[in-house]
Formats: sequence, C-alpha cells, structure tokens
Amino acid sequence: MFSVLSVCTGNICRSPVAELLLARSLGPLGDVRIESAGTGALVGSGVPDQAQRLAASRGIDASAHRARQIDNDMIRGADLIVAMAREHRRLIVESIPAAMRRTFTLRELARIAEFVEPRLEQAVIDSGATTAADGMRAAVGLAAALRGTVEPPASPEEFDVVDPYRRSDETYERSFVELAPAADRVADYLGSAARIALSR
Repeated sequence: MFSVLSVCTGNICRSPVAELLLARSLGPLGDVRIESAGTGALVGSGVPDQAQRLAASRGIDASAHRARQIDNDMIRGADLIVAMAREHRRLIVESIPAAMRRTFTLRELARIAEFVEPRLEQAVIDSGATTAADGMRAAVGLAAALRGTVEPPASPEEFDVVDPYRRSDETYERSFVELAPAADRVADYLGSAARIALSR
C-alpha cells in the first residue's frame, strides 16, 4: 500500500480538495491510500461552500469530509506527504526529521516532477519495483534525491497554495487555480511511475 498524506492548517479547504483530486486520479491504480489532516485542524468541520463549489467544478464531491488533526503516527505512516505551504512542511519535519525525504509542498513536488520526469523510468527500473506502490515510492525517492538540483521559482511563495479560509470568493478561486494543476501534475508523475513498475 502506498500512502499519501495531504496537509494544510485547518484541513477544511486546501488539503481535503488535494486529497480528493489525488484520490480520483490514483485510486484506479489500487494499493493507494490518500488521506488529509491539518496542523491546526478545525476537527469535525466540513469543507466551506466556496471550496465545495470549486471541487464540484472538477467533478469532486467534498461534502462528506470532516477535518482531523495531524499526529506523528500519520507522518510516520505516509510514503508521501504533500503540504499546502512551506510552514506545514516545516512543522512536519520538525516533528519527525526523518520525514524530510518524503515531505514536499504540493507545488514544489509538481515543479520537481517537471524536471525529473525524463529520469523516472530508469529510476523505477533501478529500484526493482514491480508493483504500483513500489513504483510510486521510487518516484518519491527520485524527487527527494534531485530536489536541490531543480531551479527554484522566482519567489519562494510559488511553492505555497494560498489559504482562502474566511477570505473572498476570489481568494478561493486563486487557491484552487494554484492547487488543482499541481495536484494533477503530481498524480501524473506518481501514476507514470506506477505504470512503469506494473509493465515490467
């Protein structure tokens, strides 16, 4: 089983939408578990109407989600952690330093994937992966190994997805525009690794 943990602050806007987008893309591969949590979760709360409407525009129903607080067991159990902002990534790594190689912001990993994709097939082959889960683990390992070689964005803020909570509809839209393409890119990257492994 390959486990992905999506993390934001309240676990009601960004991380659940990312969770559901990733789950829709990666779920058909099997052996994948995708969850979300918050560093300061509004435990038990649902997704705000604005975020639900934006998710619905992509065919995602977020109405059943209920927020939960992240804990160290979740961090230890995840093969990949995608944080919505650098502050979440920092808190995760401070809690469990060994998680550094498995923890990225969502937009950071999407950017890395663009650069390292040409090396993905060889990395999966070299890892000996023959299952979807092991192929995706190889993809995470490749991204971690090459993280420092990828040209950074013009501004570090480009690694973050803006927090729309209690802000305008326009901010919710901006947040979704930052989040959704990055989730799609990460899903494509992991899915490619899984398919390479399964084809061997």
